[in-house]
Amino acid sequence: MSTVKDGTDHVPVTVITTCYGRNRHLYNLLSSLMNGSVQPDEVIIVNDDADPKRLAEFSLNIIKLPTITEEAPDISNKKGFDIGRNRNVGAARATHDTLIFLDVDCIVAPTFIEQLSIKLQRYPDSLLMGQPRYLTRPLSDEEGLELQSGMLTACFLNELSIYNPYRYNFDEAGCIATSIKQTVIKQTDDYGAFWSLCFAIKHQQFEHIGGFDTQYIGYGAEDTDFAFTARKLDIDFYLTADIVYHQQHSVYRPPLNHLDSIIINANRFYEKWQHWPMEGWLKQFSDIGLIRWTAVQSTPIIALRKPSPHEIEQAHCPNAPYV
Repeated sequence: MSTVKDGTDHVPVTVITTCYGRNRHLYNLLSSLMNGSVQPDEVIIVNDDADPKRLAEFSLNIIKLPTITEEAPDISNKKGFDIGRNRNVGAARATHDTLIFLDVDCIVAPTFIEQLSIKLQRYPDSLLMGQPRYLTRPLSDEEGLELQSGMLTACFLNELSIYNPYRYNFDEAGCIATSIKQTVIKQTDDYGAFWSLCFAIKHQQFEHIGGFDTQYIGYGAEDTDFAFTARKLDIDFYLTADIVYHQQHSVYRPPLNHLDSIIINANRFYEKWQHWPMEGWLKQFSDIGLIRWTAVQSTPIIALRKPSPHEIEQAHCPNAPYV
């Protein structure tokens, strides 16, 4: 552990992310990490298609790991991309004990890494999650270059983003860090509020949880399962006001494009926890006749039909900031 210029101890941090076909988002994430108040000591990217020349533009200690292995030769294709497995691969390779996991569509606020790592030292046996804000449009190429050069301000990103009204949100004042003020933190018993978009955990606790359950496929429930396992193991869960900006991309309401994996994952989750995840989506799928499901059933969900191309098109929201 070294000492930084303000006299505080520097705790080394590993950031872990994974993606495929999302490199525009990846480069924006790396730009924000490069220009933070504290840089992570290593950034592990589990990825097969990032441009090595672009990665070399960032003054970060980047370690790029493949998703393709002898054991899983097809894991990087669109159908098989396994976010939970890839996070486990990243954690297994991490040099440092402080792990911060970020989805590739994050842009971190300038103090995010510094503040979240400080909090994890205070609560080393806990699971910590940051506070997402949602950009209302994609960054332009010019804005991406400004972000990389450190010229795109947090004020600009705040003005371009909103909170999700359906999630817990801190008061705006609690999200501002200064040299004499820490951002706020709040313990919660609502483990269903955990979202793996932006979280911190010590390596030992990650292993204690067992990492992400790789029996979940594609989209949905793997992060709630991770949090429920933490609860079962009496690992405290804290929400923090440390901001990440979620980069805008099109979504589906409801996510008909992920129907198959949501059914598989919901059945897996219920088998494990006797509790249905993603109830809002399951109800919408049931209401339009795609599945046979009710909130009180204890039998597996049955798929009744596929959504039509028209239904999928109607669910597509190209400009929505969040699902």
